[in-house]
Order: sequence, then C-alpha cells, then structure tokens
Amino acid sequence: MSKNIEVKQITNIFRSAAEKFKHYAGFLFVVTVLLIYSFLVLRISLLSDPEPDEAAVAEQMSTVKRLRIDQNSINKIEQLEDQNIGVQSLFEEARDNPFSD
Repeated sequence: MSKNIEVKQITNIFRSAAEKFKHYAGFLFVVTVLLIYSFLVLRISLLSDPEPDEAAVAEQMSTVKRLRIDQNSINKIEQLEDQNIGVQSLFEEARDNPFSD
C-alpha cells in the first residue's frame, strides 16, 4: 500500500511547521549564527598555529651559525679593557650600582 502525497498537502505541512516555528525564529537565528561563529573561530585557531614537522626544524637548525671566538681574541679584548682606565671605571661603577645615572 503506497501513500501518495499531493503538492498541496506538502505545502500545507510546510506552512503549519513554519507557523509553529515562527515564535522561535529569533532564537534559532541566534543559535545558528553562534554555531557558525564558533566553527570559524575553532577552524582559524587550528590553522593559525600549526606544529612544524621534524624535517622543517632540522632544516632551520642546520642554517644556524654558531658564534665562535678564539682564545687570542678573548685575550686581546681583556688586554684592551685593562688598558683603558675610563672604560674600566665605567664597567666597575655599573657593576656596583646598575641603576645610577
């Protein structure tokens, strides 16, 4: 036994459903907008801060150059610091009271 539904019956069903939900239209609109907004915020937060993969980290680390100062340069800098009395006194004063003018 098949039940045939006419177009007029379908429109009547939709009209009666629309009249029932008419009172809740504002609430349903706000809930729909909030759901869409929440989805967008979640999606943006997931896409904006991706974790780098190991290959990218290894590649970046290989391009970093380590600073090396040989012992001769260190000795020369210390010798020049010892010779300049004005600079040495500034260093000593700053070590004693770093907040002085």
